[in-house]
Amino acid sequence: MDLSAPIFVAGHRGLAGSAIMRRLQSIGYNNLLFRTRQELDLLNSGAVHSYFKETRPEYVFLAAAKVGGILANRDFPADFISQNLRIQSNVIEESFRWGVKRLLFLGSSCIYPKLARQPLQEEELLTGPLEFTNRAYSIAKIAGIEMCFSFNRQYGTQYLAAMPTNLYGPGDNYDLQTSHVLPALIRKIHEAIVRGEEQVTVWGTGNPLREFLYSDDMADACVYLMNLQQSDFAKLTSSRDTPPIVNVGFGTDITIRELAETIADVLGFRGRIVFDKEKPDGTPRKLLDSSKLFSLGWRPKIQFREGIRRAYDDFRMRHPV
Repeated sequence: MDLSAPIFVAGHRGLAGSAIMRRLQSIGYNNLLFRTRQELDLLNSGAVHSYFKETRPEYVFLAAAKVGGILANRDFPADFISQNLRIQSNVIEESFRWGVKRLLFLGSSCIYPKLARQPLQEEELLTGPLEFTNRAYSIAKIAGIEMCFSFNRQYGTQYLAAMPTNLYGPGDNYDLQTSHVLPALIRKIHEAIVRGEEQVTVWGTGNPLREFLYSDDMADACVYLMNLQQSDFAKLTSSRDTPPIVNVGFGTDITIRELAETIADVLGFRGRIVFDKEKPDGTPRKLLDSSKLFSLGWRPKIQFREGIRRAYDDFRMRHPV
């Protein structure tokens, strides 16, 4: 991507989108296109059409999405499927209409079946039932992948779907009702320290395994993919048999118990971690096989404990107590 090329980052204020913005800006891209939700409602097809007509982006990072943890997915499934389907359809269709050269669609590791073989390879897509607690969100993301795949096959577009593992980092959502497990634990443990409490309760058994990737590493991987030489990028997007998916992971996973204990240690909490086994665990394990991405020459740089420290610094800056 030329440094002066118009690049649209949809969802630039979210965890993933803001990280992509930081990465692009750090490299020297100087024609970044972005709008707040108030300025551009991606659910409104007419508004998206007008925006593309006006700005004519050459590259698109589709990071906009309605996201949330187990509780939010359980309580608002209609919102998760309908809003994500509309956002994806509007942006992908207008990207095609206005001749976008390359598009990167951000999906999620929850697209894979609940009991798929581990680590999760791209070929596991649609090979079994999904985890029920986030089924609506997962199906929306699968539809986004299928849109990219279908446009590539029918029209020869170059739309790539990146499947990041669980992300954390600057700009994360720390609302205990809607957040994912890692930021929720940072907030819970921080508040226990502030209040002088001796115990923190964590949902589930603590046994599920999860993989975590710092958001700036994810952004680095996405920009790396969009800057691949044409021959390498075409290999990822031109197949008529295989969806254009690339897993973006850290490479190793930990249990939720280990996650809670690590966060407690980094934050300096010396109390007890207890587990509410009446609450759902979700998928038993979600470790991505990122060998396709790694074989292209990319690797994560930020180690887990360092990432937790950075995320906690960001939390305290935005949530002073």
